[in-house]
Amino acid sequence: MDPRILDRLRCPVCGEPLAEVTAGTARALRCPRRHSFDIARQGYVNLLPGRAPHAGDSAEMVAARADFLAAGHYDVISDALAAAATDAAGRHRAAAATHPRPAPSALRSASTDATGPEQNWRVEVSRAKDTTEDPTAEVRVEPPTADVEAYPLVVDAGAGTGRYLGAVLAALPDAVGLALDVSKPALRRAARAHPRAAAALADTWQRLPLADASTSVLLNVFAPRNGAEFHRVLDPAGTLLVVTPAADHLAELVAALDLLRVDPDKADRVTDSLGGHFTTVSSAVHRAELALTRPEVATLVGMGPSAWHTDPAALAARLAALPEPVRVTVAVRLDVQRPR
Repeated sequence: MDPRILDRLRCPVCGEPLAEVTAGTARALRCPRRHSFDIARQGYVNLLPGRAPHAGDSAEMVAARADFLAAGHYDVISDALAAAATDAAGRHRAAAATHPRPAPSALRSASTDATGPEQNWRVEVSRAKDTTEDPTAEVRVEPPTADVEAYPLVVDAGAGTGRYLGAVLAALPDAVGLALDVSKPALRRAARAHPRAAAALADTWQRLPLADASTSVLLNVFAPRNGAEFHRVLDPAGTLLVVTPAADHLAELVAALDLLRVDPDKADRVTDSLGGHFTTVSSAVHRAELALTRPEVATLVGMGPSAWHTDPAALAARLAALPEPVRVTVAVRLDVQRPR
């Protein structure tokens, strides 16, 4: 794993720093208390302290999303995020020049100071494995070497395939990125989203496996929001970028295909979910008009939350009745948030 990213990660069990180790052909991340987390062959690391509370998006949903996004249909979102992240990174860089941050090794999670031998044993054996049973295993530790002020870390919480993280990293040549998601099929793709990105299995509702104030820009696109944790991991000069559907997002399909409707109180719920930890400094709605084929509409439906609630036979019948090209409005709200 890129040491510039590894420097910012923390053990989800005890909060200690992590180092990459090898044992034969296997790779893992391990903390000084020997909690160990496997790096999958597909490139992502499992940083859940126990079993996943849910499986996240299915392989079919992830494949549909990858196809739809690769066609450029949601580039309006990628472009808006890249522009906002560029502004945010510039602001963070200027703040760092005025008030330098400590070296990565000095960044700590609040839980790092937890004491007591029982801390080592409260571990779900499915993922967070205490390796003291094999103290003779040959491991190679790759110590972190990055300079925290030399680069910004961009974290995408609920990253999906990593498409938006990749777009932001392409706009920030000195940045590195971390994709967090609970879906393994999504992370297999996110791990390859950009050469300067890594991917980790993590639940946004739990404590994030990151050091305090370790993140320069945090992305949250159509994903759950954990205000307290977002505030903890963001640098005081950092920025949270939240993308949510606007009221008329996919409006033409909602009525025609009986899809889930956008909550009219969505904006208020976003504010409430951030729990008073952030201040909105700007908010803008970004729109694009798409002309889609029926198969593309089916892919669009299959990649989102309506995929869980739509009867396939009824959907197919409604799709067949749509005239081509199918005109669809993409409308999303991008909120730029700063920590209070």
